[in-house]
Amino acid sequence: MKQVPMVDLIGQYNKIKPEVDAAIAEILTNASYINGPAVKKFQANLESYLGIKHVIPCANGTDALQVAMMALNLQPGDEVITTSFTFIATAEVIALLHLTPVLVDVLPDTYNIDPAAIERAITPKTKAIVPVHLFGQCSDMDAVMEIAKKHNLYVIEDNAQAIGADYRSKDGSVKKAGTIGHIGCTSFFPSKNLGCYGDGGAIFTNDDALAAQMRVVVNHGMTVRYYHDYVGVNSRLDTIQAAILDIKLKHLDGYAEARRFVAKFYNDAFSVSEKLITPVTSSFTSHVFHQYAFVTKGVDRQKLMDHLQSKGISSAIYYPVPLHEQKAYLDPRYKTGDFPVTEELCKNIFSLPIHTEFDVETLQYVVDAVLEFVK
Repeated sequence: MKQVPMVDLIGQYNKIKPEVDAAIAEILTNASYINGPAVKKFQANLESYLGIKHVIPCANGTDALQVAMMALNLQPGDEVITTSFTFIATAEVIALLHLTPVLVDVLPDTYNIDPAAIERAITPKTKAIVPVHLFGQCSDMDAVMEIAKKHNLYVIEDNAQAIGADYRSKDGSVKKAGTIGHIGCTSFFPSKNLGCYGDGGAIFTNDDALAAQMRVVVNHGMTVRYYHDYVGVNSRLDTIQAAILDIKLKHLDGYAEARRFVAKFYNDAFSVSEKLITPVTSSFTSHVFHQYAFVTKGVDRQKLMDHLQSKGISSAIYYPVPLHEQKAYLDPRYKTGDFPVTEELCKNIFSLPIHTEFDVETLQYVVDAVLEFVK
């Protein structure tokens, strides 16, 4: 039976194996495991790719969000607005820093944060907005930045799923996802479009002062060795992971094209079914399809998942429970029904495998299996 994983990291590695093996061997030979030359090289190359002044590598995407908020000197009780339809890390770091997460609904077509909902949620305690570029396309950053400017708020882009996507602003300029707000954060988790072979993350900014502060925060709050002026964390990108990422960075745009091909194949095939509502790409952004997530209509998702599994096809639900209904984040301010779009998505969203190593025969196998069930 054919096996179709959500992501084929082995197949992707095999295509770049000689480069990766040589890079790892060099680091093992010179033992530059922490802050080695490969970290600085990757940092510089990623700055160039993104068109951003500063990239601060760190240990993972969750740390990236936490360090960003620490550098902004947000205080306990300050409110940070984000979406209820996202991975838990977005709200997790807000709560860990004793800030107050303020959740808002998303748009039904793109699943990204609703700017109108942001505006309604602002109070005198609001200090920051965290738009999440979900599944691979940008939120409406023109609208978000206009709101932030109007209310003097920081914007931290959660770009863990959309690295490499382009955002076209109303003024005609084009910027990479994660470079539009005051700070951008990303994850290099292995399954990401730009993923390492362990954990990793990075923070982006054009602000020199913020960059300097974040570099201090990720290094134990240390300005001079053994002199600690701030409370910091220990969050470093390993040299081996940086070397791997630097190799994969050269392929990132090609990876995005491969994912778009898969998404178009799915979209075209599923257009015959009224039970499958395929993803929409906003006019102002490209889509790098970290996930291929669509909405089911009148479909038993668990039975669909079981059907696909019986044919060796992986599938997933991102995300089955909205943040405002998670046990750890229950809050008397929110109740079921307050976020109708998010709640409907959580009941009906469904994701199929999407990665860089698909061939047409395998894609057709997945499509046929899905349509066999939903027709």
